[in-house]
Amino acid sequence: MPGPDLVAASGVAEEGTDRPVDPDGYFRIASTGKTIVATAVLQLVDEGALSLDDTVEQWLPGLVTGNGNDGAAITVRHLLQHTSGLHDDLPGFADHDDYLERRYDAYTPEEIVARAMAHQPDFAPGTGWGYSNTGYVLLDMIIEEATGRPWHQAIEERILEPLGMDRTYLPGEDPSLRDPHANSYEVYPGGERLDVTEVIIPDPGGYVSTTADVNRFFQALLGGELLPAAMLAEMQDTVPVGEDMQAFWPGGAYGLGLVERPLSCGGSYWSHEGGESGYINLNGATSDGTRAATVSMTTALADAPENMLGQEQTASALIDHALCG
Repeated sequence: MPGPDLVAASGVAEEGTDRPVDPDGYFRIASTGKTIVATAVLQLVDEGALSLDDTVEQWLPGLVTGNGNDGAAITVRHLLQHTSGLHDDLPGFADHDDYLERRYDAYTPEEIVARAMAHQPDFAPGTGWGYSNTGYVLLDMIIEEATGRPWHQAIEERILEPLGMDRTYLPGEDPSLRDPHANSYEVYPGGERLDVTEVIIPDPGGYVSTTADVNRFFQALLGGELLPAAMLAEMQDTVPVGEDMQAFWPGGAYGLGLVERPLSCGGSYWSHEGGESGYINLNGATSDGTRAATVSMTTALADAPENMLGQEQTASALIDHALCG
């Protein structure tokens, strides 16, 4: 029987004020949205609208080509699993001055893909593992081709509305968040903490949500509300992550838009963290979906690699403690 919903908040919502953090405040979930996208793709696979073995070229002819990139060799499974080899070249900010100058820049999916096509692949499809946001931009485009409607509309109808996730939304080209929300900050080399709340994030990393909605999603997914058992098993068929990610996800493995991580009390849990423009969230649910936890932080410690890793380890320990009980 499910236990009670527990929430705790600490700190202030805005530096220099005593405004408290709202326990149900909005934040950017960034790459956690990949699991939502992957779920919609697997629903379409289950319905026969597409196949995990379909190639990018079949759905998006002529888009992935040049510099050794070949959409005919990359499958939907490769995109979901980060085994496509596509090089990532997402727009980012070199420093705070760069952030202030370009934070309102918007990019189309085609522009994001074109940036990746300017590079050679990191490896041949299926021969390695490399985190690729570009792969999920392509999945958005494939959802649109398979459903005949905007990808986010398909996700809203298939996932957000049925689960009552009415506090999860895409801001589009609005750089702000709905209230209530805590401002977000990055600590830069040298220790300076600067506000990075306002920004336009390329999709599908743009979703804004709450801890309650994120928990609701993972409990529904692992509890069998969104996918039949066979499709959930496909999603949980994992490969080892790259060596660089092992530092952040020790013992972790990646399925189809879903991360498996070991629990200190035995077994494992399923999750997908996200970090963007100061907001960082770690989350997880037990294999049966009966228990879920989300930790949302509003300051990214980007001043040193050891501080970044320490923040990750502290939040991971909180998730482990909550799920082990």
